[in-house]
Amino acid sequence: MTNTAMNIYEVLSPWADADPIAPRGISPRLDSLEGKTIGLLRNSKRAAAPLMKVIERRLREKFPSVEFTEFANLKPNERLLDQDLKEDFEKWLKDVDAVIATFGD
Repeated sequence: MTNTAMNIYEVLSPWADADPIAPRGISPRLDSLEGKTIGLLRNSKRAAAPLMKVIERRLREKFPSVEFTEFANLKPNERLLDQDLKEDFEKWLKDVDAVIATFGD
């Protein structure tokens, strides 16, 4: 009989050695969304924009004073930081309190 609670697994990822950006951890959770600016980040896949609209509508119902701003990655197979949009994207990030990303896959 095997006690699965005692099993320990080590997960190895070759990506960790290849990624040039060091992990920074998770940002602290916001106390509230009231009065905050939420960045809506989406890719160009067909379902991404409709998903964003639903998220925006539902958050507005709960937090009427929340503001939204959008940014779209129209080249879904390329990181934004590797595109001509890098400076625009970094400026956009500075103007938001949190980001919600959708991928229309």
